[in-house]
Amino acid sequence: MARIVFMGTPAFAVPALCALMREHTVTGVVTQPDRPVGRGRQVQPSPITQVAREHRLPLIQPASLRKDPVAVEQLRAWAPDVIAVAAFGQILRREVLDIPPHGCLNVHASLLPRWRGAAPINHAILAGDDVTGVSIMQIRPGLDDGPVLLSASLPIGPDDTTATLGPRLAELGAELLLAALPGWLAGTLRALPQDESRVTLAPPLEKEHGRLDWSRPAAALERQVRACDPWPGTFTTWQGRVLKVLRASPVLSGAGPAAAPGEVVALDRDLAVGTGDGLLRLEQVQLEGKRTVSGAEFVRGYQHILGSRLE
Repeated sequence: MARIVFMGTPAFAVPALCALMREHTVTGVVTQPDRPVGRGRQVQPSPITQVAREHRLPLIQPASLRKDPVAVEQLRAWAPDVIAVAAFGQILRREVLDIPPHGCLNVHASLLPRWRGAAPINHAILAGDDVTGVSIMQIRPGLDDGPVLLSASLPIGPDDTTATLGPRLAELGAELLLAALPGWLAGTLRALPQDESRVTLAPPLEKEHGRLDWSRPAAALERQVRACDPWPGTFTTWQGRVLKVLRASPVLSGAGPAAAPGEVVALDRDLAVGTGDGLLRLEQVQLEGKRTVSGAEFVRGYQHILGSRLE
């Protein structure tokens, strides 16, 4: 049984922390400060904060480890054998990496070196990958470039969104972390360097990444809808109002009426939009200030959208 300090913040990190509590001694937890969330901007604790408080684990919430020497001293006082990290949200500097004798391990939601960065799940869906996975890597000062201890793959389903794929990867990551720790601590598990020639990057998504560009192919737009669920969400504008697209499906060229990019047409009583290649069927939408409805229901309520153009 090892002494572990755990660093993580969102729901993705929860299975890893819970798994560590079952088989090891978690001497401390580090997570991001409580932040305002939702429309009401109410300050709420992160999922990891909630778990740590529920289990009465020692907890600190530094805004930046890089600028908080007191937090670094607390890490030393916890005397971890290893620091385990899952979606913590801060890059660890050498001063922290050198604290545990067995280093720092990260649960990364991709098959490294593919999709290094903050948003690997989103980018795997955006790119149309059929398979993704989890890598347990040793953390170095660079961006997800450390050697990999273990990895395991997971298929991406045709209907998977970031919201549905993330929890499965989180559970896989927790299992893989527990599997890696005994050999790593005993010195029998080797970490293998990543192939730098195969690196792809997964930078964080911004709100504007959710805007639909109707000149792109329908298949790419459908992946964008899934990749941006739940955040930042995909949207377009109609008559100056934001129209959110919550679920969509591509229609191959020639399988529906001809339409210019952005032109709205009826398709089997549903709502569809012309793209750079094929039509995008809008299966679930929400007009600014209104409730979420199906595309067919939207057409019944806004017949004049047919023939108009989305921007």
